[in-house]
Amino acid sequence: MNQEVLPSVSKSGIRWLWISLLVVVVDQVTKLWIEKTLVLGDRIMLLPVFDFTRAHNPGAAWSFGAEHGDIARWGFTALAIGVSVVLVVWLRKLPLSSRALLICGLVFILGGAIGNVIDRVEHGYVVDFLLAHWGDAYFPAFNVADIAINIGAGCVIIDAIRDWRRERAAAVQGRGQP
Repeated sequence: MNQEVLPSVSKSGIRWLWISLLVVVVDQVTKLWIEKTLVLGDRIMLLPVFDFTRAHNPGAAWSFGAEHGDIARWGFTALAIGVSVVLVVWLRKLPLSSRALLICGLVFILGGAIGNVIDRVEHGYVVDFLLAHWGDAYFPAFNVADIAINIGAGCVIIDAIRDWRRERAAAVQGRGQP
């Protein structure tokens, strides 16, 4: 029988869960500040290309699925909770010593997912407040949780590319090529 050997908790990715918690706290505090400061649709110009605003997104990224109401709300909530459970299990299995970049990416994704789930459960929508634009071209409003998810995805992609390059180099060396 081939049993998987788990690293100890202190040497696994689970040790970095505090980063997920920090993402959730910063996300929720910033959203609370926006909710107390601005009414829906208000904008405060920070830079000629960047504003604070208050927007409500009942869907997923770029309001995907928003037209489906509660089905989308609870569907995206269930999906995010399921993904979060999978991420925690995965983090427990990853050795911190050799998978730090992947772990970093996963804890950022986890924190962002939980931050947006809290909004969906509490409000029925996600509070967005960061608005980038150039002239009349506007990027959809986003929040700290969205930033964390994107940073995490970038780390996971970079880690995958690094793995691919290592495997490719090992395969080339195995064939006796320089």
